Amino acid sequence: MAIPTPSAAPGGNRPSGQYQRRNNDPFANIRRNHRIKVPQVRVISPEGKQLGILDTPKAVNLALEVGLDLVEVAPNATPPVCRIMDFGKYVYEESKKTSHSKSTASKIKEIEFTARIAPNDFNTKLRHAEEFLDHGNKVKLRLKFRGREMAHTELGFEVMKKAVTDLAGMGHPDAEPKLIGRNIHVMLTPLPANKRKAKFHVKEVDADDEAEPPAPRAAEA
Repeated sequence: MAIPTPSAAPGGNRPSGQYQRRNNDPFANIRRNHRIKVPQVRVISPEGKQLGILDTPKAVNLALEVGLDLVEVAPNATPPVCRIMDFGKYVYEESKKTSHSKSTASKIKEIEFTARIAPNDFNTKLRHAEEFLDHGNKVKLRLKFRGREMAHTELGFEVMKKAVTDLAGMGHPDAEPKLIGRNIHVMLTPLPANKRKAKFHVKEVDADDEAEPPAPRAAEA
Protein backbone atom coordinates (compact mmCIF):
# COMPACT_ATOMS: atom_id res chain seq x y z
CA MET A 1 0.00 0.00 0.00
CA ALA A 2 1.34 3.40 -0.94
CA ILE A 3 2.24 5.72 1.92
CA PRO A 4 0.56 9.12 1.54
CA THR A 5 2.89 12.07 1.47
CA PRO A 6 2.04 15.45 3.04
CA SER A 7 0.94 18.06 0.56
CA ALA A 8 3.20 21.03 0.20
CA ALA A 9 2.08 24.42 1.44
CA PRO A 10 1.54 27.28 -1.05
CA GLY A 11 4.82 28.47 -2.50
CA GLY A 12 6.42 25.02 -2.19
CA ASN A 13 7.25 25.38 1.53
CA ARG A 14 6.45 22.75 4.13
CA PRO A 15 3.77 23.59 6.70
CA SER A 16 5.25 25.51 9.59
CA GLY A 17 6.27 23.34 12.52
CA GLN A 18 5.88 20.07 10.58
CA TYR A 19 8.37 17.62 9.10
CA GLN A 20 11.33 19.79 10.06
CA ARG A 21 14.39 17.96 11.33
CA ARG A 22 17.19 19.42 13.35
CA ASN A 23 20.66 18.07 12.95
CA ASN A 24 21.77 17.33 16.51
CA ASP A 25 24.90 15.46 15.43
CA PRO A 26 27.83 17.22 17.16
CA PHE A 27 30.20 15.76 14.53
CA ALA A 28 28.22 16.95 11.48
CA ASN A 29 30.34 20.08 11.02
CA ILE A 30 33.63 18.19 10.88
CA ARG A 31 34.69 18.13 7.23
CA ARG A 32 36.20 14.93 5.89
CA ASN A 33 37.23 13.36 2.61
CA HIS A 34 35.53 14.98 -0.42
CA ARG A 35 33.80 17.58 1.78
CA ILE A 36 37.19 19.27 2.22
CA LYS A 37 37.19 21.91 -0.55
CA VAL A 38 40.48 23.80 0.01
CA PRO A 39 43.17 23.07 -2.60
CA GLN A 40 45.86 21.98 -0.14
CA VAL A 41 46.03 20.63 3.41
CA ARG A 42 48.71 19.78 5.94
CA VAL A 43 48.46 16.05 6.56
CA ILE A 44 49.15 14.00 9.70
CA SER A 45 49.47 10.23 9.45
CA PRO A 46 47.48 7.79 11.64
CA GLU A 47 50.61 7.44 13.80
CA GLY A 48 50.84 11.20 14.31
CA LYS A 49 53.69 11.86 11.88
CA GLN A 50 53.78 15.00 9.74
CA LEU A 51 53.40 14.17 6.05
CA GLY A 52 53.69 17.79 4.94
CA ILE A 53 51.44 19.88 2.70
CA LEU A 54 49.64 17.88 0.01
CA ASP A 55 47.06 18.61 -2.66
CA THR A 56 43.68 17.79 -1.14
CA PRO A 57 42.64 15.17 -3.76
CA LYS A 58 45.95 13.36 -3.25
CA ALA A 59 45.54 13.45 0.54
CA VAL A 60 41.99 12.10 0.28
CA ASN A 61 43.10 9.25 -1.98
CA LEU A 62 45.99 8.48 0.38
CA ALA A 63 43.51 8.03 3.25
CA LEU A 64 40.95 6.04 1.25
CA GLU A 65 43.62 3.68 -0.11
CA VAL A 66 44.29 2.42 3.43
CA GLY A 67 40.58 2.25 4.33
CA LEU A 68 40.60 5.39 6.48
CA ASP A 69 39.30 8.96 6.28
CA LEU A 70 40.93 12.34 5.83
CA VAL A 71 39.50 14.41 8.69
CA GLU A 72 39.92 18.17 9.16
CA VAL A 73 41.17 18.72 12.72
CA ALA A 74 42.32 22.37 12.53
CA PRO A 75 40.15 24.19 9.96
CA ASN A 76 41.44 27.66 10.87
CA ALA A 77 45.10 26.87 10.21
CA THR A 78 46.78 27.93 6.95
CA PRO A 79 46.54 25.52 5.27
CA PRO A 80 43.99 23.52 7.31
CA VAL A 81 45.40 20.54 9.18
CA CYS A 82 43.91 17.13 8.42
CA ARG A 83 44.57 13.76 9.96
CA ILE A 84 44.18 10.32 8.43
CA MET A 85 42.04 8.31 10.83
CA ASP A 86 39.07 5.99 11.26
CA PHE A 87 36.36 8.63 11.62
CA GLY A 88 33.68 6.12 12.67
CA LYS A 89 35.88 4.83 15.48
CA TYR A 90 36.67 8.41 16.55
CA VAL A 91 32.95 9.30 16.75
CA TYR A 92 32.24 6.13 18.75
CA GLU A 93 34.99 6.77 21.29
CA GLU A 94 34.07 10.44 21.74
CA SER A 95 30.38 9.56 22.18
CA LYS A 96 31.31 6.95 24.78
CA LYS A 97 33.37 9.51 26.71
CA THR A 98 30.46 11.97 26.71
CA SER A 99 28.02 9.29 27.83
CA HIS A 100 30.32 8.19 30.66
CA SER A 101 30.80 11.79 31.77
CA LYS A 102 27.05 12.40 31.93
CA SER A 103 26.37 9.19 33.86
CA THR A 104 29.12 10.00 36.36
CA ALA A 105 27.86 13.52 36.89
CA SER A 106 24.31 12.32 37.55
CA LYS A 107 25.21 9.78 40.26
CA ILE A 108 23.78 10.35 43.74
CA LYS A 109 25.61 8.95 46.75
CA GLU A 110 23.90 8.47 50.12
CA ILE A 111 25.33 8.92 53.61
CA GLU A 112 23.28 7.67 56.56
CA PHE A 113 23.39 9.06 60.10
CA THR A 114 21.65 8.31 63.39
CA ALA A 115 20.45 10.78 65.98
CA ARG A 116 22.99 9.56 68.56
CA ILE A 117 25.95 9.02 66.25
CA ALA A 118 29.37 9.01 67.94
CA PRO A 119 31.76 11.89 67.06
CA ASN A 120 34.31 9.58 65.37
CA ASP A 121 31.63 7.91 63.24
CA PHE A 122 30.20 11.33 62.37
CA ASN A 123 33.58 12.56 61.12
CA THR A 124 34.11 9.35 59.13
CA LYS A 125 30.73 9.85 57.42
CA LEU A 126 31.64 13.43 56.54
CA ARG A 127 34.98 12.33 55.12
CA HIS A 128 33.18 9.92 52.79
CA ALA A 129 30.72 12.66 51.82
CA GLU A 130 33.62 14.98 50.95
CA GLU A 131 35.18 12.27 48.77
CA PHE A 132 31.91 11.85 46.84
CA LEU A 133 31.48 15.61 46.41
CA ASP A 134 35.09 15.91 45.28
CA HIS A 135 34.30 13.46 42.46
CA GLY A 136 31.40 15.65 41.33
CA ASN A 137 28.63 13.46 42.77
CA LYS A 138 25.55 14.81 44.51
CA VAL A 139 25.27 13.53 48.08
CA LYS A 140 22.06 12.71 49.89
CA LEU A 141 22.35 12.92 53.68
CA ARG A 142 19.78 10.78 55.48
CA LEU A 143 19.22 10.48 59.23
CA LYS A 144 17.06 7.58 60.42
CA PHE A 145 15.26 7.71 63.78
CA ARG A 146 15.09 4.49 65.76
CA GLY A 147 12.42 3.51 68.27
CA ARG A 148 11.58 6.30 70.69
CA GLU A 149 14.03 8.74 69.08
CA MET A 150 11.07 10.15 67.15
CA ALA A 151 10.06 11.90 70.38
CA HIS A 152 13.16 14.09 70.07
CA THR A 153 13.46 14.93 66.38
CA GLU A 154 15.30 18.13 67.31
CA LEU A 155 18.38 15.97 68.06
CA GLY A 156 18.33 14.64 64.52
CA PHE A 157 17.97 18.11 63.02
CA GLU A 158 20.96 19.29 65.05
CA VAL A 159 23.07 16.44 63.62
CA MET A 160 21.98 17.21 60.06
CA LYS A 161 22.51 20.95 60.37
CA LYS A 162 26.00 20.35 61.76
CA ALA A 163 26.76 18.01 58.85
CA VAL A 164 25.60 20.58 56.31
CA THR A 165 27.68 23.28 58.02
CA ASP A 166 30.81 21.09 58.16
CA LEU A 167 30.44 20.19 54.47
CA ALA A 168 29.94 23.79 53.34
CA GLY A 169 33.44 23.87 51.89
CA MET A 170 32.57 21.09 49.44
CA GLY A 171 28.86 21.40 48.66
CA HIS A 172 25.71 23.39 49.30
CA PRO A 173 22.22 22.09 50.26
CA ASP A 174 19.50 22.18 47.61
CA ALA A 175 16.97 22.87 50.39
CA GLU A 176 16.67 22.82 54.18
CA PRO A 177 16.73 19.38 55.92
CA LYS A 178 13.23 17.91 55.82
CA LEU A 179 11.52 15.24 57.95
CA ILE A 180 9.82 12.55 55.86
CA GLY A 181 8.38 9.68 57.87
CA ARG A 182 11.12 8.50 60.24
CA ASN A 183 13.92 10.08 58.21
CA ILE A 184 15.45 13.51 57.74
CA HIS A 185 16.71 14.17 54.22
CA VAL A 186 18.88 16.84 52.63
CA MET A 187 20.58 16.84 49.22
CA LEU A 188 24.00 18.44 48.68
CA THR A 189 25.31 19.63 45.31
CA PRO A 190 29.10 19.89 44.86
CA LEU A 191 30.66 23.34 44.60
CA PRO A 192 32.72 24.21 41.49
CA ALA A 193 36.03 22.35 41.59
CA ASN A 194 38.07 25.53 42.13
CA LYS A 195 36.01 26.48 45.20
CA ARG A 196 36.06 23.17 47.05
CA LYS A 197 37.93 23.06 50.33
CA ALA A 198 37.90 19.75 52.19
CA LYS A 199 37.83 19.72 55.98
CA PHE A 200 37.96 15.99 56.72
CA HIS A 201 39.23 14.35 53.50
CA VAL A 202 42.93 15.00 52.88
CA LYS A 203 44.32 13.83 49.56
CA GLU A 204 47.34 11.56 49.74
CA VAL A 205 50.72 13.19 49.24
CA ASP A 206 53.78 11.30 48.10
CA ALA A 207 56.31 10.64 50.81
CA ASP A 208 58.96 12.31 48.67
CA ASP A 209 56.92 15.51 48.62
CA GLU A 210 56.55 15.50 52.40
CA ALA A 211 60.19 14.84 53.09
CA GLU A 212 62.11 17.87 54.25
CA PRO A 213 65.06 18.89 52.09
CA PRO A 214 68.45 18.03 53.60
CA ALA A 215 70.03 20.78 55.70
CA PRO A 216 72.89 22.59 53.99
CA ARG A 217 76.35 21.47 55.08
CA ALA A 218 78.33 23.92 57.16
CA ALA A 219 81.18 25.58 55.33
CA GLU A 220 84.54 24.12 56.23
CA ALA A 221 86.98 26.41 57.99
